[in-house]
Amino acid sequence: MTNRLSRRSFLHYGAAAVTGTVVVGQVGAPHAAPLRATTADFDLEELTVAQLQDAMRTGARTSRSICAAYLARIAALDSKLHAVLETNPETLAIADRLDAERKAGKLRGPLHGIPVLVKDNIATGDRMMTTAGSLALAGSTPPRDAPLVARLRAAGAVILGKTNLSEWANIRSNQSSSGWSARGGQCANPYALDRNPCGSSSGTGAAIAASFATVGVGTETDGSIVCPSSACSLVGVKPTLGLIEGAGIIPIAHSQDTAGPMARTVADASALLGALSGHDYSASLDPNGLRGARIGVARKKFFGYSPEADALVEAAIGVLKGQGAVIVDPADIPHAGEYDDSELIVLLYELKADLATYLAQWAPTAPVKSLADVIAFNDAHKTSEMLYFGQELFLQAQGKGPLTDQAYRDALAKDQRLSRTEGLDVVFAQQNLDAIVAPTGSPPWPTDLVNGDHFLGASSTPAAVAGYPSVAVPVGYSFGLPVGMSFIGKANSEATLLKLAYAYEQAAKPRRAPRFLPTADLTSP
Repeated sequence: MTNRLSRRSFLHYGAAAVTGTVVVGQVGAPHAAPLRATTADFDLEELTVAQLQDAMRTGARTSRSICAAYLARIAALDSKLHAVLETNPETLAIADRLDAERKAGKLRGPLHGIPVLVKDNIATGDRMMTTAGSLALAGSTPPRDAPLVARLRAAGAVILGKTNLSEWANIRSNQSSSGWSARGGQCANPYALDRNPCGSSSGTGAAIAASFATVGVGTETDGSIVCPSSACSLVGVKPTLGLIEGAGIIPIAHSQDTAGPMARTVADASALLGALSGHDYSASLDPNGLRGARIGVARKKFFGYSPEADALVEAAIGVLKGQGAVIVDPADIPHAGEYDDSELIVLLYELKADLATYLAQWAPTAPVKSLADVIAFNDAHKTSEMLYFGQELFLQAQGKGPLTDQAYRDALAKDQRLSRTEGLDVVFAQQNLDAIVAPTGSPPWPTDLVNGDHFLGASSTPAAVAGYPSVAVPVGYSFGLPVGMSFIGKANSEATLLKLAYAYEQAAKPRRAPRFLPTADLTSP
């Protein structure tokens, strides 16, 4: 792995752009006919779950009218973003059924009738494909919903469509440009269209930022929720490993993969996390939640690579202190940066094993049955799959042995020891902390097909490798480009992190809607 991209970049920043316009559902899956609308017709921009529920409760809106408005906005604006691969042809019929339930007095919960976009590496047992952005799985429709999708449907959510992503969640190459897939092309950042949305949950990040749906689901192995959330001024929740069932997600590695919410507000992320996990996080929405909280600042390794991010996070730390938090500064994370190599070893071993299992269980009719088959497919379709970057990480993974290999077992043990018992566990215990904060990443960089991502730094790895939760929140803008801050917690501390994030959000009110500018706004540093 090159020094330029180092540790996380192979993973959470994916792929390179294609020229030309991508259209929703471009590979040929049936989808709802585009609804003709101009952006002036759209009155749902930035509306929250609670606001939409109020509108449906009073009769001002129905789920059908809400879904139709979002579909129209996607049709009108997604040619700028390439964020949505296809829309659900059953959207309006599902919305009608949920409206009928509401009329009959049956409400399933906070997401009843609410449109949700789902990343295209999460299996949906409907007429939409699940491809991880790869043409190798084009036309593949899973035999059933992933458990997390089944939970969403049971909660009354409307699965509006599937979002673009860094192909294969960006475990293919070191030279990728985040947000590119062969199926969907290059996803753009709605704050500045020549800037990158980060990844691998690029389409979910761009789409939710642009109000293409109310909330969205991303996935993360290391940074793939929190980085696009930061780059698109969203709240992103990377949960504790195992809180959300992972079956039916096209995998990188079972030791780190998880789905999680991406939303414009902490309350919306909380509602979505509740539906995905079966837990109620509403008690976390306390505007006074920072009073008395002990929050550490992880400076070593996580500050210093971006003066713009540092300045905005320093201001956010000032808000935390002003709201009554006790700031422990520094509260550095032991061994950060010492398990990057072993992390990659674990991911490559697990990719080879886990992908074969997924393909057998969730894509039985697909022409590829193994990682070796995908490699061969890419070689046979170089002009569409590898015109910008290769598949050297796939080749490295294919060269790995079974999960009984001692090299794998040693790497996994090292990861867990240095990230957990000698890492995060130590600093939390020694300093008696409720959370640790650090910049999530730098302002988003220009998309570059030739050189790949211009990765500067990030703070996602300790929580990702440990399997612990983190919540990214917007903290402001530099030249009109978003920057985020991450709250990192102990295992199963989502309720605490959401409480801290909500109190910060209510005090700072940092988010602004995107303007689809062609480039960064250099007049407003």
